[in-house]
Amino acid sequence: MTHPNPAFDQSEYDDRLTKVRAAMARAGIEVLFVTDPSNMAWITGYDGWSFYVHQGVLVGPDGPPRWWGRAMDGAGARRTVWMPDDDIHGYDDTYVQNPDKHPMADLSELIADCGWGALKLAVEMDNYYFSAAAYIEFLKHHMKIADATGLVNWLRGVKSAQEIEYMKRAGAIVTRMHRVIAEIAHVGMPKNELIAEVYRTGIQGADGHWGDYPAIVPMAPSGADATAPHLTWDDTPLKAGEATFFEIAGAYRRYQCPQSRTLFFGDVPDRYRRAETAVMAATEAVLDIAAPGATCEALAAAFNDTLAQHGFEKDSRCGYAIGLSYPPDWGERTMSLRAGDTTVLEPGMTFHFMPALWLEDGGIEMTEPLLITDEGCEKLCDTPGGLVVKTV
Repeated sequence: MTHPNPAFDQSEYDDRLTKVRAAMARAGIEVLFVTDPSNMAWITGYDGWSFYVHQGVLVGPDGPPRWWGRAMDGAGARRTVWMPDDDIHGYDDTYVQNPDKHPMADLSELIADCGWGALKLAVEMDNYYFSAAAYIEFLKHHMKIADATGLVNWLRGVKSAQEIEYMKRAGAIVTRMHRVIAEIAHVGMPKNELIAEVYRTGIQGADGHWGDYPAIVPMAPSGADATAPHLTWDDTPLKAGEATFFEIAGAYRRYQCPQSRTLFFGDVPDRYRRAETAVMAATEAVLDIAAPGATCEALAAAFNDTLAQHGFEKDSRCGYAIGLSYPPDWGERTMSLRAGDTTVLEPGMTFHFMPALWLEDGGIEMTEPLLITDEGCEKLCDTPGGLVVKTV
C-alpha cells in the first residue's frame, strides 16, 4: 500500500537511511533497533499514537528498514511508512502487557529470521521507550547488545529545506496561539478555559496549515506556582497583580516550535521589569552571535554574562535543539546551550532559546525558537517580545 499523504519525498528518506547506515558503520553497529518514535518517523515516516506499547524500527546491513510493533498498529504503518508491506511486522496481542510473554521475544525471532542473529545489535538504552525488561529479554536470546542512544537524534540536527518549512509553519501556529492569549485573557477567567482556547487555536493552525498535537502540554503556572518551571494548569481564575507564563508549542506534521511569554495584569513590579530588561538584553547578546561556526557554549556564555551584568543568574541550560518530536518531550535530546557543549552551529539547526528566570514569588519566560541560517540566525516566530501587560 502506498502512503496516501507522505510528509517527504522518497529521496529524502533515502538520504536519511544512507546517513543512518554511515553512522552505524562509524560506531561498529551491524543492526540498529530504534524505539524513539521521533527517530522511527524520521527514518520511515511512521506516525501513530502507539508508543505506549513496544515498537520500533530495525535497520540492518542492507535493504529497507523494518517496522515492528503491535499487529493492530501494522495497519497504521501501512498507511504512513514508505517501505513495502513485506517490511511491516506485527506481534500478536497476547504479548501486550503480559508478564509471561515479552514482545522482545518476538522481535528476537524476527532478527533471527532476517539472518542477523549473530550480528552486533545496538539499541537506544537511555530512552523513554526502551525498558530494562526489554533489555533483559534481549539478553535471554544471547544477543550482542550495544548502546546507540542518540545516534539517530544527532543525525536530525541539521534540517532539510522541507523540515525548515514545517518548523516555520509550526512557528506561525504558536505565534497565533500567543496572540489569542493576549487578546482574550482577562482577570477572573478560569485558567482551564483559557488553555482550552489555546488548544483550539493550535489545532486549528495558521496561514492555511492545520495544527498537530504538541509533544508537551501547555505549561501555565501563575504566582508562586510560577517559581517552578513545569506545572500545568487548573481552574484557578487569573488574578490581577500576578504573573502567568505560558510555555506552549505550535506543531505541524510532528515538527514542534515551542515559545513562551509571560502575562501580567496591572502594574508590573519593579523586580519583574528589571528581570524583563535583563532577559531581553541577554537575548539580544545571543542573537548577535548565533551563527555558523559559533558553539553552543559560546551562546550560553553570552547569555549568562549579560544576565550577570544586570544582577541575575540562571543555573540551568538556556536552550536546546528542537524539531520532530513526540510526547513526552519536544526537544531532540542532543545539543544544549550550556557550558561544556562545544557543538559547532551549522545552517539548518533549530533551537528553543530558553532564557527563563524563576524569581522568589513567580517566574518570567520570554523564549525564542531560532533557526541558524547561512549568515546568522532568524526567529521562527513573529510574537512581540517583552512582558504581555494588560490593564485592569
